[in-house]
Amino acid sequence: MYKVGQIMLYVSNQEEAVNFWTEKVGFVLISEEDNGHGMKWFEIAPTKDAETSIVLHNKEIISKMQPELNLGTPSLLFFSENIEELHSKLSKQNITVGEIITMGPRKVFNFADSEGNYFAVAEK
Repeated sequence: MYKVGQIMLYVSNQEEAVNFWTEKVGFVLISEEDNGHGMKWFEIAPTKDAETSIVLHNKEIISKMQPELNLGTPSLLFFSENIEELHSKLSKQNITVGEIITMGPRKVFNFADSEGNYFAVAEK
């Protein structure tokens, strides 16, 4: 293995999740796929040329297909070059954001998506 290609994020409402990540956070929609058998997924990323993307899957459908699969939200840490600017931008989008704190050499904060899942951002 040489890199992480995609992260699977299982959500209850895919359209709402796509809207959250693209309209509020500023990610781009890379692709939208539909296998024609009721399964649909959306690939998003911070930029079109990002090395790693997030694929939004329907949690209910996946749980029926693979009941043994852990559908919990992964603990994701994003990097930002200007953490204060990003914190302000997300706050203005009415996203739940935590305070910026200093942990070691970095400033960090967390934010919640529309389903109450929390993610972290660190300045780098």
